[in-house]
Amino acid sequence: MKLTQSPVTTINLFEHELHIKRDDLLHPEFSGNKARKFHYYLANEFPQVETLVGYGSCQANSLWSLACLVELKGWHLKFYVDRIPTHLKENPVGNYAGAIAKGAEVIAFPQELNLTADEKQIWLEQKYLNQTSTLLVPEGGRCEYARYGVYLLAQEIEGWCIDNEVSSATVFLPSGTGTTAFYLNEYLSQCALNIQVVTCPVVGEAAYLQKQFQMLATKDSAFPIIVSPDKKYHFGNLYPESYAMWQKANTSGVEFELLYDPVGLITLEQHINSFDSEAIIYLHQGGLKGNETMIQRYKRKGK
Repeated sequence: MKLTQSPVTTINLFEHELHIKRDDLLHPEFSGNKARKFHYYLANEFPQVETLVGYGSCQANSLWSLACLVELKGWHLKFYVDRIPTHLKENPVGNYAGAIAKGAEVIAFPQELNLTADEKQIWLEQKYLNQTSTLLVPEGGRCEYARYGVYLLAQEIEGWCIDNEVSSATVFLPSGTGTTAFYLNEYLSQCALNIQVVTCPVVGEAAYLQKQFQMLATKDSAFPIIVSPDKKYHFGNLYPESYAMWQKANTSGVEFELLYDPVGLITLEQHINSFDSEAIIYLHQGGLKGNETMIQRYKRKGK
């Protein structure tokens, strides 16, 4: 199972040379961003654990990756979501369908509680308190355990720069919780090369992303650079320019993901001329299994 050492593909986009770090080409059942963030759980033994508990969207990449993880570990997955749409129950597709096929138990939070994002973690911690056979993973893998796999990614990027005699680089990626960007920057800001990590918020705005960094930070932490798109994009909403950007980027021969990458690429195009570095590395974080659902949504909405 290939979980490290993803290749780099060089393309031309926005009248610039972009080096695409292809984490989408890691093993399809445990690939991309989540393969890095959940690598710790796969690489270490948890002899008491029988059940893994996670939460997020019913089409989250983390749902699929955690379902693959528990299959490899011989555990059971309980994954909590706000709700499961009737049409999805009747016609499972994408990450939800893949996870269900692997035996994942997808459970709706009690609607009467009306839990906020922060309250969901607390509610689950209390629900599974003292259950030593249960392991709770924060939403999107936002925890210090993610450092293990993201550091491996950072070392690969550092190695690529050394092998290609690149002395300065900008690593660009779109962010949800910002965990990958934070730990990439934590490692790369201390390496001998001049490698800066730049990210853009896809979930929420820059203030939200800053808050996520602070939750992971120590007193000595340096944060990645945050840039924002010129227009506010609401997470999960459909935009004609997002689909157009996805189509444009795909003409390079690399298939991009349709939820995070369009906002990332739109933001990159708007800011690319401000990056004063020898090479620009775009981190492809996988998530292609979700494209099936996103394309269906665009078709239904006539976008």
